[in-house]
Amino acid sequence: MNPATTQTAGTAAGASAADANGATSPRERHVSAYAELTRLVQSAGLLRRRYGYYWAIIGASVAAFAGIWVGFAMLGNSWYQLLLAAGLAVVLAQFGFLGHEGAHRQIFASHRWNEWAGRVISGLFTGLSYGWWMRKHNRHHANPNKSGADPDVAPGVLAFTPEAVEQRSGLSAKFARKQGYLFFPLLLLEGLALHVASIQTIVRREKLKHRWVEALFVATRLGGYIAALLIVLPPGKAAAFFGVQMGLFGLLLGGVFAPNHKGMPIVPANMKIDFLQRQVLMSRNITGGRGTDLAMGGLNLQIEHHLFPNMPRPNLRHARPIVRQFCEQQQIPYTETSLVGSYRIVVDYLNNVGLRARDPFQCPLTAQYRV
Repeated sequence: MNPATTQTAGTAAGASAADANGATSPRERHVSAYAELTRLVQSAGLLRRRYGYYWAIIGASVAAFAGIWVGFAMLGNSWYQLLLAAGLAVVLAQFGFLGHEGAHRQIFASHRWNEWAGRVISGLFTGLSYGWWMRKHNRHHANPNKSGADPDVAPGVLAFTPEAVEQRSGLSAKFARKQGYLFFPLLLLEGLALHVASIQTIVRREKLKHRWVEALFVATRLGGYIAALLIVLPPGKAAAFFGVQMGLFGLLLGGVFAPNHKGMPIVPANMKIDFLQRQVLMSRNITGGRGTDLAMGGLNLQIEHHLFPNMPRPNLRHARPIVRQFCEQQQIPYTETSLVGSYRIVVDYLNNVGLRARDPFQCPLTAQYRV
């Protein structure tokens, strides 16, 4: 891990406390420790639902979404529509965060309410498949940054491990050497890629819960969107509106998700780590205030989110000091840096991987868990 961005405590008291619980191995101690951390968080009331907060942010997002389309109709054939396109991208990113929170059961106590809130928000507002997102994101949370298990580090346009680079040749290998510098320009295509993946999931013959409902939602959202653009704007301006909105949408979402794990240790496929270590060691928090929480959908508090994925967004900030102090006592590195600093780490990491550097951000604490 990068020592400039990792804050670690090395007190012996934490280890002694773990031993007192009767645990005999590092893994057993941390399993017991996670149970203790959960008790602390629950006793602080941080797993309780925050209905007022979510109804307020859902209402504000829906109002902003409707206001943009009213403004779109009133403005008509004008290049100023591109400002509304940018505004729409910002609002859709907020809906993306809300869909994510519904999938994690952060909004309501009822599983059914969360599921349908996530499906409606994802399908009718962002135009994405809820089922596709659930399947992909659950795999990520189960094994963050683990080769062969986490789809977010699977080989693709970008190579996230030296092994993935070694399989490349020619132009693809040359691209990988500078892929860090190309990462953020590529995020301009991420919004389009998300929609393509959603549509592919819906039309393929694979298991998908409520397939026809999702198909109706996504078709209504995307079909209505394209129709509105072509009715109000000439083709050139409609294409420009679409490009600005889709590009900024992808950049906003990718710019939030990228700092959380990219540049943190990559877990080999044959490594086993307990839940507490797995979620903390592979995650990175982004410093900032409540404005950062809103802009990043609470995902700037990634460590707390991964430890307690059903914790409501506004409670994550209150859980941070509890989790941080607990990690210090347990001698588990708690990684935190600025947003700009995290982007610098991501770019450096991807370029180092592209040069086939071995373990460019190796974490020595994970070595003891190899099997």
